[in-house]
Amino acid sequence: MSVDNPVQGKIAGATETKRRLGVPAVTFMIIAASAPLTVLAGGVTTTFAVTGVTGVPLSFLILGGILGLFAVGYAAMSRYVTNAGAFYAYIAQGISRPAGVGASLVALMAYNLMQVGIYGLFGFTVSSLLSARLGISVPWWIPVLVCIAIVGWLGVNRVDLSAKVLGVLVALEFLVVIVYDAISLAVAPEGVSAASLSPESLFVPGIGAVLSFGIAAFMGFESAAIYGEESKDPKRTVARATFAAVAIIALFYAVSAWAMTVGAGPSAVIDTATANGPDMIFAFLGANGGVLLSDIAQLLFVTSLFAALVSFHNAVARYFFSLGRERVLPPFFAGVRKHSRAPFAGSLAQTVIAVVVTVAFAAAGTGSEFGELYPVLTMFTWLTNSGAMGLVLLMTVVSLAVIGYFRRKPHGASLWVRLVAPGLGFALLAVVFVLILANFNVLLGQTDSTPATFVLPMVVLLPGVVGVAWGLRLRRSQPELYARIGHGAEG
Repeated sequence: MSVDNPVQGKIAGATETKRRLGVPAVTFMIIAASAPLTVLAGGVTTTFAVTGVTGVPLSFLILGGILGLFAVGYAAMSRYVTNAGAFYAYIAQGISRPAGVGASLVALMAYNLMQVGIYGLFGFTVSSLLSARLGISVPWWIPVLVCIAIVGWLGVNRVDLSAKVLGVLVALEFLVVIVYDAISLAVAPEGVSAASLSPESLFVPGIGAVLSFGIAAFMGFESAAIYGEESKDPKRTVARATFAAVAIIALFYAVSAWAMTVGAGPSAVIDTATANGPDMIFAFLGANGGVLLSDIAQLLFVTSLFAALVSFHNAVARYFFSLGRERVLPPFFAGVRKHSRAPFAGSLAQTVIAVVVTVAFAAAGTGSEFGELYPVLTMFTWLTNSGAMGLVLLMTVVSLAVIGYFRRKPHGASLWVRLVAPGLGFALLAVVFVLILANFNVLLGQTDSTPATFVLPMVVLLPGVVGVAWGLRLRRSQPELYARIGHGAEG
């Protein structure tokens, strides 16, 4: 397997023939990261059960509006800053290079946490299916290691191959959820009611936890900019894919969560979600659509997780590449594979991290009191919620970076684009970030705070502090390298 000179490495090459991603492909990559079926079966049911709030559908529309405001400036800046480091490059050019380096390490940690955490739920789900359907008892970590190998293989091959695989999987996810929605509206034991879309259903004690859970469903929507260097027309592709993803995700989740309340009955949805958890959807489909439909949905639940794993793996690999290219990290990480132009070294690094963390959790979980649910209650819950917190923090800071960038380089952008929308986005995302911190023990499934409540946020935030210090050191010790930070192929 041949790898280019790491310092000169450039994802997908510079020519049009090597720019393989259009708007649909990038949009599928984004939506795959949000894992529609996973969010509905796992995230929405958990939110109903834990918070006791029926206004979950409305929360998706509100969060979609907030992220839409963020996307205005983010997408506008993507026309002028095309870098696989995305958040890192935006903050470096919009605020300062040390802040950009700090953001890069937070992003690396957050994306790795999201990606590796999902493996916990994947392993549990596959192990449970094999036991229930085939009578085969397999430890949860064995399916994880097999999946890591497959994801790693896709990661070092052409990115449009990943996009095609994800496109098929996401289309099937949408189909099964649409079928679920239709059956729910047809069954409607208490009639078709819009009660869960009313403000009174959401603006109650517990709204903070609902928004904290809900924002995680959108994570990955910001990843369009990561694929800017591999897009056919980055000045248009990134913006269009970002807006398309936000709109599709918000509307799809809102409608599906509303259909869930209708299918179970607004007065019963909380109790049903509490009793059944992620099996709520599959049990409903089995009872009202047949066992075959339920089995297909469970299989697609597994592929939904797989699609999210591939998408986040690609994002992590490209962050490693961007930081290696600019020598913020060792230049080894800028290595790309000659045939596919994929970020080989970054993909390999992410694969190694996934293996090490999985083995660590597998060893620590031996004899755990959580039993079979151990990888879900620890690896999945801890890591993904921590990762989501880090990404919300980064989006909050990027909103300020957009204002700073357009203040120095207006590019003819309107006041709405360069100040008003990002300013509102900053304020609202800051509120969501504070709510996440305030409800972090709830997100971890804990009634009271434990050491994990405080340690996990520090795992995300401390690398940012280290990164800022590293950036300041580079400014003194290597001014030429420092000048290139955040400019990627431009520099």
